[in-house]
Amino acid sequence: MQNKKFQKKKSKTSSPEELIEGILKGDKIALSKAITLCESSRNQDRAQANQILKACLPHSGKAIRIGISGVPGVGKSTFIESFGRYLIDKQQKKVAVLAVDPSSEKSKGSILGDKTRMEQLSRAEKAYIRPTATGGALGGVAHSSRESIILCEAAGFDVILIETVGVGQSETEVRQMCDFFLLLMLAGAGDELQGIKRGIMEMADGLVINKADGDNVDAAKRAKRSYQNALHLFPPNANQWSPQVESCSALEHKNMDGIWTMISDHQKLLEENGYWQEQRKDQDRKWFARSLRSLIEMRLFADKSNEKLYKEMEAEVVSGKLAAFEAAEKLLPSLLKSL
Repeated sequence: MQNKKFQKKKSKTSSPEELIEGILKGDKIALSKAITLCESSRNQDRAQANQILKACLPHSGKAIRIGISGVPGVGKSTFIESFGRYLIDKQQKKVAVLAVDPSSEKSKGSILGDKTRMEQLSRAEKAYIRPTATGGALGGVAHSSRESIILCEAAGFDVILIETVGVGQSETEVRQMCDFFLLLMLAGAGDELQGIKRGIMEMADGLVINKADGDNVDAAKRAKRSYQNALHLFPPNANQWSPQVESCSALEHKNMDGIWTMISDHQKLLEENGYWQEQRKDQDRKWFARSLRSLIEMRLFADKSNEKLYKEMEAEVVSGKLAAFEAAEKLLPSLLKSL
């Protein structure tokens, strides 16, 4: 007989009403349970998630949403921990981190553990870290990231930091759900303007040269000038904001205030020219469109016959018997019947 001491305690099941009440009080456990429901594909869980989201929506929208991306090795987690601690200690903010991890292609599970990479921040009372595997989602963000933002805002968090899996996938998705898109860069890694897509730089509201410490200080200064010159060649933004370049040392906690000033100046300008609310409306439009596409895909492949037919058409394409578009046209009528 199993020793009672080692028996795993069953997690108490909470009703949507209890979770809503907990979230609005800032309860992190209730918040985590609600996000788990949003991540689920089970119909019952999705119904509860929708009930919670509907109740939380009126209490959301007051936080600033900051997307953070950068090449592997740039120090995203170290930066987020340092910046998060600055926001909590110096700016008296409550900070939520949605840290989206790479996922195993075989298991779709999370490879990294962000709470182990942000030990100090994870222990802070005013911080909340939610590591989420992408599960193969495009754009470097998890399917439920947008819903997680709503819930974190309803729980009273002032700043939402969204860490993406990094440059290598399209970063369009994270750009479409944040107010400020911050791109972390490295200095001293060869030609400063190589290894980063122009399109990603055009999406950035701010560039930060990290690891500006030790022997790398001069290289960081040169990189900063190079990026400032490069950004001047880009066409002006419709929101009248000119992307800024800063350098910092996340390891030594240097210039976190300069980065926050840059983000605050951006928010102030966009609120004054009316673009802030337009940007938020655009985020909601894109969230709706993305949700619709995801729901259609889920409904289609819930039918096993559709999945079988899809595999058959896929085999035809792979074998070279059918062009991809022709195979899609043949598959479409059967799929539409199941909607």
